Amino acid sequence: MKGTGPLLYKNFWGRSVDELKRYSNIIFKLEGIKGPSGPYPLHSFHHPTSTQDCHVMSDEDIGGFSKAQLDWVPFPSNEPRRAAPSPPNPPSPASSLGYARLHGHISTRLPPNRPDIHRSGYAAFRTRNRPPTIFGKALWDIDPYVYLALRVRSDGRAWFVNVQTESLVPSDLHQHRLLAKRPGRWETVLIKWNDFVRTNHGFLVEPQSEILRRRVKSIGLGLIDRVEGPFDLCIESVWATNDAREATVDVEVDEKKTQDEEAERTATAVSDAFPSAEIEAGSNTSGASPGLEEGQQKVKRVWEAGDKDRPGMLKNKHGEKMYPTAHFIVRPAVTQHPHRTGVS
Repeated sequence: MKGTGPLLYKNFWGRSVDELKRYSNIIFKLEGIKGPSGPYPLHSFHHPTSTQDCHVMSDEDIGGFSKAQLDWVPFPSNEPRRAAPSPPNPPSPASSLGYARLHGHISTRLPPNRPDIHRSGYAAFRTRNRPPTIFGKALWDIDPYVYLALRVRSDGRAWFVNVQTESLVPSDLHQHRLLAKRPGRWETVLIKWNDFVRTNHGFLVEPQSEILRRRVKSIGLGLIDRVEGPFDLCIESVWATNDAREATVDVEVDEKKTQDEEAERTATAVSDAFPSAEIEAGSNTSGASPGLEEGQQKVKRVWEAGDKDRPGMLKNKHGEKMYPTAHFIVRPAVTQHPHRTGVS
């Protein structure tokens, strides 16, 4: 009997060889000195068997009435996709790229024969504990990275990202809200590892301690808003990264509207860069203004350069600065209007 490729990949020696390759890349590329050379894939749902490496949970496990199911869905051939980091487990040539869909229905009905249960109405999934290798327990070391990245399509509900580490208290979780900006559209959400909050059974734990960045055991998503009704969350991949510019939103907009907005931004940028060009253009209506043409060329050069000269800066489609994460438990800072406070 001859083993197939996917089966051989799952065995002990196959996992050990992959781990040895990863350690070798760290040594030969001097990543311990220079830092990581690229993103670190944690889990991908590109191939059909990827959902088998996840554990689905709901209050149905304790007699509740919520339903949750994790399915693999192939990408439509005509759907535009943004390139994501290579998955840790490459798909077989016969399989097409896809994603996982966690869907079901939340019910807050309490189980009738369980008087010890006082709350219900949740659904979640997490990656299973990775099998060991020749190097011991297979844990993720995300210490060199700043962000956790998730490629998701949210339904707009209050989802939480759950990270479990090999800590002294097995039931501890580090949690953070999944801050999806455009429900119903694919987007890449970044969360700083330092922003995760330690919890136990849904409650904050004191004293707070930082996440054990070298001993991450599993990552998952959970819905605990206890709002009855259907839910639907899609996820393509999860990885660690240092590049804040990976946070994106796939937005389908009208082409004419995009052109109008681009023309408006061009005029604004030119008038800011060359104040005399606007005056000259207003007084000389018979021909093109030299100052205006010069400003347009400068703006064009800046746009062609992109953000490669401004690493770490995240902007939206209007050029405004954005930040990839926000605290959901720590008291937020109060934003004051500059015209009211006199702050420029």
